[in-house]
Amino acid sequence: MSLVRVTKIFRFEMAHALWGYDGLCKNIHGHSYVLKVTVSGTPIEDQGDKKLGMVIDFGDLKHVVNKYIVNVFDHSLILNEKAPVDKFIDVKDMFDRKTWFDFQPTAENLVIYFADILQARLPLNIQLHSIRLYETVNSYAEWFAEDQ
Repeated sequence: MSLVRVTKIFRFEMAHALWGYDGLCKNIHGHSYVLKVTVSGTPIEDQGDKKLGMVIDFGDLKHVVNKYIVNVFDHSLILNEKAPVDKFIDVKDMFDRKTWFDFQPTAENLVIYFADILQARLPLNIQLHSIRLYETVNSYAEWFAEDQ
């Protein structure tokens, strides 16, 4: 059976700032992110399997990505923990959805982080092929398994 790649697209809103950066992105600002997750595998051949012909049920892929990425980061603020993040902790009405990273929250670092999350949670017969994270309509970072 042939190897097939399938892709599911996700959208979420998230704010970030780049600590120590020398441009406008040092300020807290938001993006309408588009995340494209591509996995690969062989279509199921077992005639008795309800998912016959599928590499992965799109609903199963959606469940994993939503649970571990979209639902965690949608409408959240992400910052490098080197920033004075402790000043935000007590303002719960505005900052209850926040994540502090030990890395700069760039699109490049986020695709690596998201790849690590997904690789650990996909079914064993499914391989993460690539992730593309659009930060704007015309700017994205991409991760490919073959490059690792």
